[in-house]
Amino acid sequence: MKQVSDFIIERIHSWGIKRIFGYPGDGINGLMGALDRAKHKVDFIQVRHEEMAAFMACAHAKFTGEVGVCMATSGPGAIHLLNGLYDAKLDHQPVIAIVGQQARMSLGANYQQEVDLLSLFKDVASEFVHMATEPAQVRQLIDRAIRIAKAQRTVTCVIVPNDLQELEAVEAPPKKHGSSFTGTGHSIEKPVPPLSELQKAAALLNNGKKVAMLIGAGALGAAEEVKQIAELLGAGVAKALLGRAALPDDLPYVTGSIGLLGTKPSWDMMMECDTLFMIGSSFPYAEFLPDEGQARGIQIDIDSRMVSLRYPMDVNLIGDSKETLKALIPLIEPKEDRAWREKIEDGIKEWWKVIEAKAMNEAKPVNPQRVFWELSPRLPDNCILAADSGSAANWFARDLKIREGMKASLSGTLATMCPGVPYVIAAKFAYPDRVPIALVGDGAMQMLGINGLITISKYWKEWSDPRLVILVLNNGDLNMVTWEQRIMTGNPKFSGSQNLPDFPYARYAEMLGLKGIKVDKPEELGAAWDEVLSADRPAVLEVVVDPDVPTIPPHITFDQMVKYTKTLFKVDPNEGGIITQTFKDIIEQVLPHKD
Repeated sequence: MKQVSDFIIERIHSWGIKRIFGYPGDGINGLMGALDRAKHKVDFIQVRHEEMAAFMACAHAKFTGEVGVCMATSGPGAIHLLNGLYDAKLDHQPVIAIVGQQARMSLGANYQQEVDLLSLFKDVASEFVHMATEPAQVRQLIDRAIRIAKAQRTVTCVIVPNDLQELEAVEAPPKKHGSSFTGTGHSIEKPVPPLSELQKAAALLNNGKKVAMLIGAGALGAAEEVKQIAELLGAGVAKALLGRAALPDDLPYVTGSIGLLGTKPSWDMMMECDTLFMIGSSFPYAEFLPDEGQARGIQIDIDSRMVSLRYPMDVNLIGDSKETLKALIPLIEPKEDRAWREKIEDGIKEWWKVIEAKAMNEAKPVNPQRVFWELSPRLPDNCILAADSGSAANWFARDLKIREGMKASLSGTLATMCPGVPYVIAAKFAYPDRVPIALVGDGAMQMLGINGLITISKYWKEWSDPRLVILVLNNGDLNMVTWEQRIMTGNPKFSGSQNLPDFPYARYAEMLGLKGIKVDKPEELGAAWDEVLSADRPAVLEVVVDPDVPTIPPHITFDQMVKYTKTLFKVDPNEGGIITQTFKDIIEQVLPHKD
């Protein structure tokens, strides 16, 4: 007898889904049995915690463009999915969660592990969350959950009571009133705005003397078109963090990241431009965009709800970035005056000198900026980068030069801790021949990353290329928040909340049969990177870095500097170190490579 659970797995497979990330439990025992019976159709990747499963489903969607699927048992298992699902929802990724529930007859009886899952998931899966109550309903729930997740680029959820999973499957509902006959398959729409709106946008861009472009994740598939229009407009291009891989950093007009983790060229360009052109980005920090009224604005976004959200745009182009740019380019007049572009390119050249100088400053014991600077030229072709939230994201944003063909992501809008390691595991399953690299702080590593190493040790021998690298910045400090305490509130570091217990990350990796290297001398970094990037197995590179190297933006505001200065009068426990390292950073920004 084919059970409902068998039908669910087969239906998922018929949508082209080959992998589910999850953790078992009695609420989904029927589905586990079906996965076992469906060998070689849909792989079940067993994680160490359901939160990792949701992060991995999100990463799968980010790196492949396909729907990511995670699975958890009822009650606590379902609850554990939420953080990773919100990561997907806020970064507009198609993910479906399939969760178990107690038997239907027990619902409402305050039964063990009974949680109101419809209410629990109503926000994170607001576009579609339903519970199956009879076998004939399952087909349309699975079909609609996958279709809506893909169409709306969002999270959906199907709840399946455990007794229903073991009932006899119904391939098709009865042909009577109330039935719904759904099918598989979904065509991705690539809408283009009407010509009249394109002409309005072109007129503004053609009239602009100083055009600044900002691209995000929505521009990831439109690199060639972005290059063409940037050349025609003589514009510089800044990148939101989710769009880090949309254009390579070796292009002379790419100013790099923008915002709190951004670069001075991006800041300067936005403060001086007269025209702002945003493509596929919901970059949240309006203070890093031009002042209202300073610049005319044009925005491209596939979601009409996301336009004119951070800046009052004059023209909103609702459409696919690539197709919209293709239609817009013939209307653009090449700019003959290249003074604006030349100024931007000069600023970028100077900025990379400053970044190198900062990276080479001495620290106690290792400057974290140098860790990333040494990695940058060693990045393997077509590698996949994942940064965690925290100070690691600063150096990911500023010190790495991403090349053509690479992929890169992090938790953008949610900015949660812990996705770094799950992201690269998911990337490795999706692209076993490519090298994924996680850039993680010790806080995130202790929270979830250590568990991720166990998952890696379970599966790595199945990968055609065993290389996977996790960098751990070991500074014994929740460093990003420590600096936020100093700069944003004017308070000194609170050691009780910020200091982390020591942990032997590299030795732990070795204990699991992986490679582990620990570095506490800057001159050892290059050789250590070479070793882990060429290892015959996944590797952890643990680097003991200085927590006093400032993560402050290069364009720190006067108010922030006042608050930061006040912390020094409140006897910060790291006062001597932060004064020394801040002074070195400021000197390098003004006089790079000079004493």
